[in-house]
Amino acid sequence: MAAADNVPGDLSGRVALVTGGSSGIGRAVSIALAVRGARVAAAGRSPERLDEVARQAKGITAVPVSLDSADGCARAVTQARIMGPLTVLVHAAGLGGYLNQPIWQETPETWRATLALNLDAAFELTRLAAADMMEARWGRIVMIGSTAGEIGAPAMAAYSASKAGLLGLVQSAACDLGPYGVTVNAVVPGWVRGTAMAERDAEREAARRGITVEALWAERAASYPAGRVLAPADVAGVVSFLVGDSASGISGAAIKIALGGIW
Repeated sequence: MAAADNVPGDLSGRVALVTGGSSGIGRAVSIALAVRGARVAAAGRSPERLDEVARQAKGITAVPVSLDSADGCARAVTQARIMGPLTVLVHAAGLGGYLNQPIWQETPETWRATLALNLDAAFELTRLAAADMMEARWGRIVMIGSTAGEIGAPAMAAYSASKAGLLGLVQSAACDLGPYGVTVNAVVPGWVRGTAMAERDAEREAARRGITVEALWAERAASYPAGRVLAPADVAGVVSFLVGDSASGISGAAIKIALGGIW
Protein backbone atom coordinates (compact mmCIF):
# COMPACT_ATOMS: atom_id res chain seq x y z
CA MET A 1 0.00 0.00 0.00
CA ALA A 2 1.26 3.45 -0.88
CA ALA A 3 1.59 5.95 1.91
CA ALA A 4 -0.17 8.81 0.15
CA ASP A 5 -3.97 9.01 0.15
CA ASN A 6 -6.31 9.98 -2.68
CA VAL A 7 -3.76 8.82 -5.24
CA PRO A 8 -4.73 6.34 -7.97
CA GLY A 9 -3.54 2.92 -6.87
CA ASP A 10 -3.17 3.55 -3.14
CA LEU A 11 -6.16 1.30 -2.35
CA SER A 12 -5.07 -1.46 -4.72
CA GLY A 13 -5.83 -4.86 -3.22
CA ARG A 14 -8.57 -3.52 -0.95
CA VAL A 15 -12.15 -4.71 -1.29
CA ALA A 16 -14.80 -2.16 -0.33
CA LEU A 17 -18.54 -2.53 0.19
CA VAL A 18 -20.38 0.76 -0.36
CA THR A 19 -24.11 0.77 0.35
CA GLY A 20 -26.43 3.27 -1.27
CA GLY A 21 -24.02 3.01 -4.18
CA SER A 22 -26.55 3.73 -6.92
CA SER A 23 -26.97 7.46 -6.23
CA GLY A 24 -25.93 10.50 -4.22
CA ILE A 25 -23.18 10.10 -1.65
CA GLY A 26 -22.84 6.35 -2.13
CA ARG A 27 -22.37 6.76 -5.86
CA ALA A 28 -19.70 9.42 -5.37
CA VAL A 29 -17.88 7.28 -2.79
CA SER A 30 -17.98 4.17 -4.99
CA ILE A 31 -16.36 6.02 -7.88
CA ALA A 32 -13.79 7.76 -5.67
CA LEU A 33 -12.61 4.50 -4.10
CA ALA A 34 -12.52 2.68 -7.43
CA VAL A 35 -10.37 5.45 -8.93
CA ARG A 36 -7.93 4.85 -6.09
CA GLY A 37 -7.68 1.18 -7.03
CA ALA A 38 -10.16 -0.51 -4.70
CA ARG A 39 -12.45 -3.25 -5.91
CA VAL A 40 -15.84 -1.85 -4.98
CA ALA A 41 -19.09 -3.71 -4.41
CA ALA A 42 -21.69 -0.98 -4.89
CA ALA A 43 -24.90 -2.13 -3.21
CA GLY A 44 -28.32 -0.62 -3.85
CA ARG A 45 -31.89 -1.32 -4.87
CA SER A 46 -31.76 -0.28 -8.54
CA PRO A 47 -29.87 -2.62 -10.90
CA GLU A 48 -30.09 -0.07 -13.71
CA ARG A 49 -28.56 2.78 -11.71
CA LEU A 50 -25.90 0.47 -10.27
CA ASP A 51 -24.91 -0.64 -13.75
CA GLU A 52 -24.54 3.02 -14.74
CA VAL A 53 -22.26 3.62 -11.74
CA ALA A 54 -20.19 0.55 -12.61
CA ARG A 55 -19.51 2.07 -16.02
CA GLN A 56 -17.99 5.17 -14.44
CA ALA A 57 -14.84 3.50 -13.10
CA LYS A 58 -13.00 0.22 -13.47
CA GLY A 59 -13.36 -2.09 -10.48
CA ILE A 60 -16.98 -1.39 -9.50
CA THR A 61 -19.32 -4.38 -9.28
CA ALA A 62 -23.08 -3.84 -9.01
CA VAL A 63 -24.73 -5.61 -6.07
CA PRO A 64 -28.52 -5.21 -6.32
CA VAL A 65 -29.91 -5.90 -2.85
CA SER A 66 -32.25 -4.49 -0.24
CA LEU A 67 -30.50 -3.86 3.07
CA ASP A 68 -33.56 -3.50 5.29
CA SER A 69 -33.16 -7.04 6.64
CA ALA A 70 -30.37 -9.11 8.15
CA ASP A 71 -30.54 -11.49 5.17
CA GLY A 72 -30.08 -8.61 2.74
CA CYS A 73 -27.03 -7.36 4.62
CA ALA A 74 -25.56 -10.86 4.64
CA ARG A 75 -26.07 -11.15 0.87
CA ALA A 76 -24.29 -7.85 0.29
CA VAL A 77 -21.28 -8.91 2.36
CA THR A 78 -21.17 -12.32 0.67
CA GLN A 79 -21.17 -10.71 -2.78
CA ALA A 80 -18.40 -8.32 -1.79
CA ARG A 81 -16.27 -11.19 -0.47
CA ILE A 82 -16.26 -12.84 -3.89
CA MET A 83 -13.63 -10.21 -4.76
CA GLY A 84 -11.54 -10.94 -1.65
CA PRO A 85 -11.46 -10.18 2.08
CA LEU A 86 -13.66 -7.19 2.91
CA THR A 87 -11.60 -4.48 4.58
CA VAL A 88 -13.50 -1.27 3.73
CA LEU A 89 -17.16 -0.68 4.57
CA VAL A 90 -19.03 2.56 3.84
CA HIS A 91 -22.72 2.61 4.81
CA ALA A 92 -24.39 5.38 2.83
CA ALA A 93 -27.80 3.78 2.29
CA GLY A 94 -30.57 5.37 4.27
CA LEU A 95 -34.26 6.24 4.47
CA GLY A 96 -34.75 9.97 4.64
CA GLY A 97 -36.77 12.06 7.03
CA TYR A 98 -39.03 13.43 4.30
CA LEU A 99 -41.32 10.43 4.85
CA ASN A 100 -41.90 11.30 8.49
CA GLN A 101 -44.67 13.10 10.36
CA PRO A 102 -44.85 14.99 13.66
CA ILE A 103 -44.29 12.55 16.50
CA TRP A 104 -48.01 12.23 17.27
CA GLN A 105 -48.68 11.20 13.66
CA GLU A 106 -45.62 9.00 13.21
CA THR A 107 -46.52 5.39 12.52
CA PRO A 108 -44.72 2.39 14.02
CA GLU A 109 -44.26 1.10 10.46
CA THR A 110 -42.33 4.20 9.35
CA TRP A 111 -40.31 4.20 12.56
CA ARG A 112 -39.36 0.55 12.10
CA ALA A 113 -38.54 0.91 8.39
CA THR A 114 -36.28 3.91 9.05
CA LEU A 115 -34.33 2.25 11.84
CA ALA A 116 -34.08 -0.99 9.85
CA LEU A 117 -32.11 0.63 7.04
CA ASN A 118 -30.37 3.50 8.82
CA LEU A 119 -29.29 1.76 12.03
CA ASP A 120 -30.01 -1.98 12.03
CA ALA A 121 -28.23 -2.41 8.69
CA ALA A 122 -25.23 -0.49 10.01
CA PHE A 123 -25.01 -2.94 12.91
CA GLU A 124 -25.42 -6.03 10.73
CA LEU A 125 -22.87 -4.91 8.15
CA THR A 126 -20.31 -3.97 10.80
CA ARG A 127 -20.81 -7.25 12.65
CA LEU A 128 -20.36 -9.28 9.48
CA ALA A 129 -17.45 -7.31 8.01
CA ALA A 130 -15.49 -7.34 11.28
CA ALA A 131 -14.20 -10.90 10.80
CA ASP A 132 -12.24 -10.10 7.63
CA MET A 133 -10.86 -6.89 9.09
CA MET A 134 -9.76 -8.52 12.33
CA GLU A 135 -7.97 -11.27 10.43
CA ALA A 136 -6.26 -8.74 8.16
CA ARG A 137 -5.37 -6.54 11.16
CA TRP A 138 -6.55 -3.59 9.04
CA GLY A 139 -9.94 -2.17 8.27
CA ARG A 140 -11.91 1.01 7.68
CA ILE A 141 -15.59 1.51 8.49
CA VAL A 142 -17.33 4.80 7.73
CA MET A 143 -20.99 5.51 8.46
CA ILE A 144 -22.86 8.37 6.79
CA GLY A 145 -24.64 10.22 9.56
CA SER A 146 -26.49 13.53 9.55
CA THR A 147 -26.59 16.79 11.46
CA ALA A 148 -30.15 15.69 12.29
CA GLY A 149 -28.55 13.09 14.56
CA GLU A 150 -26.85 15.84 16.57
CA ILE A 151 -29.64 18.42 16.52
CA GLY A 152 -33.11 16.90 16.51
CA ALA A 153 -35.27 18.14 13.65
CA PRO A 154 -39.05 18.66 13.66
CA ALA A 155 -41.12 15.91 12.05
CA MET A 156 -38.01 13.70 11.83
CA ALA A 157 -38.26 11.56 14.97
CA ALA A 158 -37.32 8.29 13.29
CA TYR A 159 -34.60 9.80 11.11
CA SER A 160 -33.03 11.85 13.91
CA ALA A 161 -33.12 8.88 16.29
CA SER A 162 -31.54 6.55 13.76
CA LYS A 163 -28.70 8.97 13.00
CA ALA A 164 -28.10 9.66 16.70
CA GLY A 165 -27.94 5.91 17.33
CA LEU A 166 -25.43 5.58 14.52
CA LEU A 167 -22.99 7.80 16.42
CA GLY A 168 -23.22 5.57 19.48
CA LEU A 169 -22.64 2.48 17.35
CA VAL A 170 -19.55 4.07 15.81
CA GLN A 171 -18.03 4.94 19.18
CA SER A 172 -18.63 1.48 20.65
CA ALA A 173 -17.42 -0.41 17.56
CA ALA A 174 -14.29 1.75 17.48
CA CYS A 175 -13.46 0.53 21.00
CA ASP A 176 -14.05 -3.11 20.09
CA LEU A 177 -12.15 -3.10 16.81
CA GLY A 178 -9.32 -0.71 17.64
CA PRO A 179 -6.97 -3.46 18.91
CA TYR A 180 -7.17 -5.07 15.47
CA GLY A 181 -6.07 -2.05 13.45
CA VAL A 182 -9.63 -1.18 12.41
CA THR A 183 -10.98 2.36 12.53
CA VAL A 184 -14.68 3.19 12.75
CA ASN A 185 -15.91 6.71 12.05
CA ALA A 186 -18.93 8.70 10.99
CA VAL A 187 -19.22 11.68 8.71
CA VAL A 188 -22.04 14.07 9.58
CA PRO A 189 -23.13 16.17 6.61
CA GLY A 190 -25.63 19.00 6.48
CA TRP A 191 -27.81 19.59 3.42
CA VAL A 192 -26.41 17.70 0.42
CA ARG A 193 -27.99 18.58 -2.89
CA GLY A 194 -28.11 15.65 -5.28
CA THR A 195 -29.28 13.05 -2.79
CA ALA A 196 -32.74 11.51 -2.97
CA MET A 197 -33.57 12.44 0.61
CA ALA A 198 -32.64 16.10 0.29
CA GLU A 199 -34.31 16.55 -3.09
CA ARG A 200 -37.60 15.03 -1.96
CA ASP A 201 -37.53 16.97 1.26
CA ALA A 202 -36.98 20.16 -0.72
CA GLU A 203 -39.88 19.39 -3.04
CA ARG A 204 -42.17 18.77 -0.09
CA GLU A 205 -41.16 21.90 1.83
CA ALA A 206 -41.28 24.10 -1.26
CA ALA A 207 -44.81 22.90 -2.05
CA ARG A 208 -45.94 23.48 1.54
CA ARG A 209 -44.59 27.04 1.53
CA GLY A 210 -45.67 27.88 -2.00
CA ILE A 211 -42.18 28.67 -3.30
CA THR A 212 -40.00 27.10 -5.97
CA VAL A 213 -37.53 24.35 -5.21
CA GLU A 214 -34.71 26.59 -6.46
CA ALA A 215 -35.76 29.33 -4.04
CA LEU A 216 -35.69 26.85 -1.18
CA TRP A 217 -32.20 25.65 -2.08
CA ALA A 218 -31.09 29.28 -2.29
CA GLU A 219 -32.33 29.78 1.29
CA ARG A 220 -30.45 26.72 2.46
CA ALA A 221 -27.29 27.90 0.73
CA ALA A 222 -27.58 31.30 2.38
CA SER A 223 -27.84 29.67 5.81
CA TYR A 224 -24.25 28.41 5.54
CA PRO A 225 -21.24 30.71 6.02
CA ALA A 226 -19.83 29.34 2.76
CA GLY A 227 -22.93 30.50 0.89
CA ARG A 228 -23.60 27.13 -0.71
CA VAL A 229 -24.89 23.67 0.12
CA LEU A 230 -22.86 20.50 -0.05
CA ALA A 231 -22.48 18.24 -3.07
CA PRO A 232 -21.99 14.46 -2.82
CA ALA A 233 -18.35 14.96 -3.81
CA ASP A 234 -17.75 17.06 -0.67
CA VAL A 235 -18.75 14.12 1.51
CA ALA A 236 -17.00 11.54 -0.66
CA GLY A 237 -13.74 13.43 -0.28
CA VAL A 238 -13.82 13.13 3.50
CA VAL A 239 -14.81 9.47 3.33
CA SER A 240 -12.00 8.84 0.87
CA PHE A 241 -9.50 10.28 3.35
CA LEU A 242 -10.87 8.24 6.26
CA VAL A 243 -10.43 4.91 4.46
CA GLY A 244 -6.75 5.56 3.73
CA ASP A 245 -3.63 4.86 5.73
CA SER A 246 -3.12 8.51 6.69
CA ALA A 247 -6.32 8.42 8.78
CA SER A 248 -5.15 5.53 10.98
CA GLY A 249 -5.20 7.78 14.06
CA ILE A 250 -8.85 8.77 13.66
CA SER A 251 -11.43 6.41 15.14
CA GLY A 252 -14.68 6.81 17.03
CA ALA A 253 -15.05 10.28 15.52
CA ALA A 254 -18.05 12.07 14.04
CA ILE A 255 -16.72 14.54 11.50
CA LYS A 256 -19.17 17.29 10.69
CA ILE A 257 -19.29 18.44 7.07
CA ALA A 258 -21.45 21.54 7.20
CA LEU A 259 -19.51 24.38 5.58
CA GLY A 260 -19.04 26.14 8.90
CA GLY A 261 -22.74 25.90 9.77
CA ILE A 262 -24.63 24.08 12.50
CA TRP A 263 -27.40 22.29 10.58
